[in-house]
Amino acid sequence: MVYLLGVVLFALAILISVSLHEAGHMVTAKAFGMKVTRYFVGFGPTLWSFRRGETEYGVKGIPLGGFCKIVGMTPQDDDVEPGDEKRAMWRYPVWKRTIVMSAGSITHFALALGALWIMAVSVGLPNPKAPTTAEGLKAEPAVIALAPCVVVENVNRGCQAGDPASPAAKAQLRDGDRITAVNGKPVSTWGDMLDVVRAIPPGTATIAYVRDGQPGTATIDLAAVQRPPLNDPKGATSAVSAVGVMVQPTTPSRIEYGPVAAFGATADFTGNMAVQTAHAMQRIPQKVPALWTAVTGGERDMDTPISVVGASRLGGEFVANEAWYAFFMLFVSLNFFIGVFNLLPLLPLDGGHIAIAWFERVRSWLYARIGRADPGRVDYLKLMPLTYAVILIGGAFTLLTVTADVVNPITLFSR
Repeated sequence: MVYLLGVVLFALAILISVSLHEAGHMVTAKAFGMKVTRYFVGFGPTLWSFRRGETEYGVKGIPLGGFCKIVGMTPQDDDVEPGDEKRAMWRYPVWKRTIVMSAGSITHFALALGALWIMAVSVGLPNPKAPTTAEGLKAEPAVIALAPCVVVENVNRGCQAGDPASPAAKAQLRDGDRITAVNGKPVSTWGDMLDVVRAIPPGTATIAYVRDGQPGTATIDLAAVQRPPLNDPKGATSAVSAVGVMVQPTTPSRIEYGPVAAFGATADFTGNMAVQTAHAMQRIPQKVPALWTAVTGGERDMDTPISVVGASRLGGEFVANEAWYAFFMLFVSLNFFIGVFNLLPLLPLDGGHIAIAWFERVRSWLYARIGRADPGRVDYLKLMPLTYAVILIGGAFTLLTVTADVVNPITLFSR
């Protein structure tokens, strides 16, 4: 039930984000004097609506986004009534049209940045110096955090009924203990400890540690588990020993900031997120085969794209496991990605309309400089085949992603 509540909660957050996206278009268009005739949340049959002034507001039956109808977005639109010709969007200066068309993405960026700033001053943002890779964690000192259990099989899940208790916990080790030796073999890093423990057969072992500056020893009954080689996480598993602990990094994973410093931290984090988003978008074509593999019964690659369905399912997992920090980080990442994606210079995306507006402006300027007549506006009808191609490719990719998220979703926790 908590999982389903999380799914609904994240889906609702996405719906609100998209609705605010369309509200951004509407508010800026009205501010410039453009005529906006409709603003609806959802698609399909109308459930409820009201009219205020010249605009109809309402809710439709399919809660998958929303739309805002601005009169005369292109010269070919036939929705301009007599007397409204001057209010048609395409007649406005290019800078005003740019603001209106980019307002949706700006709204997504504002949501992401606002959420990041709030997190920075309340719970902190990820520490860029904290280790995030397996190799980085191996170099950390062998300071431990007790695991609640030992997962015998090599699966990415939490503890379940029947899993054996942590041997370290049974041996009275504590969070924050620094392991210094295993069976007399000195260890200094987490990687050293893993190497030594896995080389010892399951059974009794002696652990030397330091707690609050005082040395101590404990006799521990090493558990037998199945794990791949440390240098090949996707390799074949074999029987090795485990202590039942996790590394406790000495570098804090998050840093909290004051209200003023949080602005700089938010900007830095956003810059890194922009680079990661650009790399992720570049890798999308390469991930299509992996998505198809997931749909046809193969293992789901954790690095494959997800749809709003997959994002909502992950949101449900985060809520069910009380991982609210990850929930809000997913909200931030998704809003930032949607904002960037929507600015791509392709029709029917907002970025496509912006690109055409500036193309017309630059072309008119160049023609004026060489003494030729202004060629006028771009004929959108001639661009329809390209627009349909983008819609077809985007629709097929969305269908593939949604299908993968339904039949073989990315799962970070066990339910």
